[in-house]
Amino acid sequence: MTDPNDTQASPKTGAKASTLTDLPDRLLDGGELDMRIAADGTWFYQGSPIRRQPLVKLFSTVLRREDDGSYWLVTPVERGRVVVEDAPFLAVELAQEGSGRDRRLRLRTNVDDWVDLDGEHPLRVEERGDSEEPRPYILVRPGLEARLVRSVYYHLADLAESESVGKEERLGVWSNGHFFPLTASSPGPAARS
Repeated sequence: MTDPNDTQASPKTGAKASTLTDLPDRLLDGGELDMRIAADGTWFYQGSPIRRQPLVKLFSTVLRREDDGSYWLVTPVERGRVVVEDAPFLAVELAQEGSGRDRRLRLRTNVDDWVDLDGEHPLRVEERGDSEEPRPYILVRPGLEARLVRSVYYHLADLAESESVGKEERLGVWSNGHFFPLTASSPGPAARS
């Protein structure tokens, strides 16, 4: 991505001007950034882990997902592609208030965003085969999910209760007036109170 401190000669005056101010109507497409988000949530740049958590948090705020499934870091003037191995975020902590149908569940991501489990931020469970455990995800922002780490998923499982969904009984959790099954056959909230 372009260094905002770089300067260039203005085509009109020949004087030095900020790159950012010279390009207000044009988005620079930087292509591949050689940046990757590993399945364990580690962000890498040119093969090395990014160890500065404030920098990872900053990058996470400009991460976007295109309709074709590709991920990009997007600023007002440029963008660059990022490889994401699984989900860009991890849900690493679960907090709850209340119980039963009145329960409110909140999940904290590895970049310290808190997200309510609700109709706008549903739970999705994906089966990965006979030998692997289900992989649960919560929608954090449009197109961007966090995969629940095992301990958070087990915490949800401890809160699970049986509920009629359609013609079958399902195990799941209530949060913010929605029932979320903990198995793969549901795409989102199954019932509303």
